[in-house]
Amino acid sequence: MKNGTSIRALLQIDRLQPKFAAYNGATVQGSVPLADDAILVGELAPGNAVFGLIDAALKASRAEATSQIVEREFGFFILRSPSLAEITAARDAILARLGLSIQDRLKPRIESTQVITSVEPYQAQLLNKWAKGSLVVPGQSLGIVESTPAAYVALAANEAEKSADIDIVEVRAVGRYGRLFFAGAEAAVETAMQASMAAIEATDGRSG
Repeated sequence: MKNGTSIRALLQIDRLQPKFAAYNGATVQGSVPLADDAILVGELAPGNAVFGLIDAALKASRAEATSQIVEREFGFFILRSPSLAEITAARDAILARLGLSIQDRLKPRIESTQVITSVEPYQAQLLNKWAKGSLVVPGQSLGIVESTPAAYVALAANEAEKSADIDIVEVRAVGRYGRLFFAGAEAAVETAMQASMAAIEATDGRSG
């Protein structure tokens, strides 16, 4: 930690997948990301640090603000641009302001995973009560990934969709734990689960 601020998560997604882009479009506060956009996702402590850092990132690049949230413990943001170079410039501005490197982010950890095959109709309906993305159809399989820091489930969601024909049900990337829910045929869900886990496990950073 430097300047009183620690980076819990900081990640670039170079090519936003269509369904995950659509999910973001339905849930974000600001500039709506499109398929194939690049995005920068971050989680910081203390939460109020997000305001000054996003200001610095936007002034140093042509990225646009998609989300800026201060929740109970952490600050969370998403920036978007059709240009990966602009997202990289935004990331570098944040790191420069803090005097940190990308290696100062926390290394993500998978807390739990589940695959539920042939979801029962009443459970599907309960899931659909709070889902902000695709609805779960009874008989589909459901994949669930839980990670810390929470923001890394955004990477898991994008990689899951990139690897298999699945539907994004819910991406909870804010808070103590991140949770990703996706649905589809059993084989597709199994493939997507492996891809999402591999993406998280391959991300480096400091232990914490």
